[in-house]
Amino acid sequence: MKTDVTKYQDEKIRNIYNEKAKDTSIKKEYGLTREIVENISKEKNEDAWVLELRLKALELYYKLEEPTWGPDISYFDVNQIATYVKSNSKEEKNWDDVPEDIKNVFDKLGIPEAEKKSLAGVGAQFDSEVVYHNLEEKMKKLGVIYTNFDTALKEYPDLVKEYFTKITPISDHKYIALHYALFSGGSFVYVPKGVKLDLPLQSYFRLNAKGAGQFEHTLIIVDEGASMEFIEGCSAPGYNELNLHAGCVELYVKKNASLRFSTIENWSKNMLNLNTKKCYVEENGKIEWIMGSFGSKVSMLYPLSVLNGKNAKCEFTAISFAGSGQNLDTGLKIIHNAENTSTVVNSKSISKDGGICTFRSNALVKNNAKNSKLTLSCESLMMDSISRSDTIPVNTLETEDVVFAHEAKIGKINDETIFYLMTRGLTEEEAKALIVRGFSEPIAKLFPVEYAVEMNRLIELELEGTIG
Repeated sequence: MKTDVTKYQDEKIRNIYNEKAKDTSIKKEYGLTREIVENISKEKNEDAWVLELRLKALELYYKLEEPTWGPDISYFDVNQIATYVKSNSKEEKNWDDVPEDIKNVFDKLGIPEAEKKSLAGVGAQFDSEVVYHNLEEKMKKLGVIYTNFDTALKEYPDLVKEYFTKITPISDHKYIALHYALFSGGSFVYVPKGVKLDLPLQSYFRLNAKGAGQFEHTLIIVDEGASMEFIEGCSAPGYNELNLHAGCVELYVKKNASLRFSTIENWSKNMLNLNTKKCYVEENGKIEWIMGSFGSKVSMLYPLSVLNGKNAKCEFTAISFAGSGQNLDTGLKIIHNAENTSTVVNSKSISKDGGICTFRSNALVKNNAKNSKLTLSCESLMMDSISRSDTIPVNTLETEDVVFAHEAKIGKINDETIFYLMTRGLTEEEAKALIVRGFSEPIAKLFPVEYAVEMNRLIELELEGTIG
């Protein structure tokens, strides 16, 4: 049984994630028209080529068909969404200068405290615009660039143009076209050759406005022999109107470089999460994806890794938790495009109260990817008989010179185990929580300590059905 202190702590956490700042917006654009796209570009004082790209994406959005995979989202109407929300604040370098109401939300989420303890740099986005960005001086002296994406377009145009939209073209699918028409905010990171960051960088994206969309763009380039960790946090308070998240992440891991990209998404349960993430990995490079998906009404998220160089590696570790009214359709795509490449996938999902978890994988080992290794493992835990869990793998092997293994395990929580734990003095609720914590522990331990604690707390609140 929970103590009064524990109950108080849980209530405090719930209130933190559902914290709503007052509406400080000075501009809201609803829907998707040429005029709206032009106004966003004008507001940001963008170069002509950026506006041209936005308008091309606008045209494609109305031409492209709805995705043929994943949950039904035919009820989505872009005209009901505030596609651009500008607050009355500007980007600050000093946290004390951020407007009090916005600062209070991020303070309660622990962003400044995390920066003080364990981060080399932090960016914070509120609705459509970045309100705070800072990088330690010693990182700047090493040549590290970490800024918001809008600034990068102005200050590093040649570097941005070399990589922007190259992994994820604007014609990739309908909702990436929507993203490119409306993108705003996000992060840009460049780590020079040979620089190894011993502390992570973090960006936190908070969607505060009711009935709004968020379309941040993140572009990270880790040059030859460099290494870094990037942490991405996402959250939104609950409303009775549909919200939309259609961000995009483009990652480049160069020769002998490595990148760990960690994400905890805790969207409210009125959110459509249609995020797109992709990565190119060169010779001897390594990408690690560590992902926690919580909240949202519907999620459709399948990060792609393209292993383009010999000995390139991908490790993908993810957990998702779907409760009542949630449909989390997640997984990954992987392309082995060189010899001696390897991928290890470890995915777990939990569903309860009628929630739906689907794991999709699409793996391609090309005929030039001799001596490659591909191991996929997905485990699903259903907390009751009304929840659902599906595994939908698609594997294409164009060469016989490959080691391939796929394991899927789907099961209901074991009543005998619950009974045994209850005979040892635990309540049924405590027994279930203990089993779920054990199930998720291998993934939680991969996050930095602060974020592992957050993930475990989110799981506890999801078990209670009190998030979002």
